[in-house]
Amino acid sequence: MNTYTAIIEKDTETGLYVGYIPNIDGAHSQAETIEELQENLKEVLELIAEDGGLKETSIFIGIQQIPFAA
Repeated sequence: MNTYTAIIEKDTETGLYVGYIPNIDGAHSQAETIEELQENLKEVLELIAEDGGLKETSIFIGIQQIPFAA
């Protein structure tokens, strides 16, 4: 079993959670709850794997905060 890292944001206009897996092309989804988003992302991974496209295109390293004064 592989474990993938998902980036999750909340859309301020729709209120939906939006998630994507940065190293898998096409692995993105949205949902009303984080739990639903996790299930949606699992389903997306299954569909991509069935299509033979579950190939990592990069390696997730981490996140970084960038200080910026506007």
